[in-house]
Amino acid sequence: MSCGISCGASWSSFRKWASAIALAATILVGCCGAEVSATPLTPFRYEAQAQRHCPHDRVVWLDFSKAVYYGKGQKRYGQGFDGSFVCLSEARDSLYRRSLLGLR
Repeated sequence: MSCGISCGASWSSFRKWASAIALAATILVGCCGAEVSATPLTPFRYEAQAQRHCPHDRVVWLDFSKAVYYGKGQKRYGQGFDGSFVCLSEARDSLYRRSLLGLR
């Protein structure tokens, strides 16, 4: 089949490439189409705000640069410029780890 324009490609090669692209798209959607959801992290500037947000949970200080959280009795609790108060369950669900610094 010829369309009158000479471009050096035939319809059969176009169909092969189109089917290969469609197959690749199907594979990507099939393997990566699983639903992924993360618990939203709600940072607060003040400890009382975080405690009102999660009254039945502990409040921790989350250090974003180190990806760790500190409990109330630890030395670095509430210190630093790149941290915030969050609920303990939200910090754990967001895969932040507990700091062992200052635990006795």
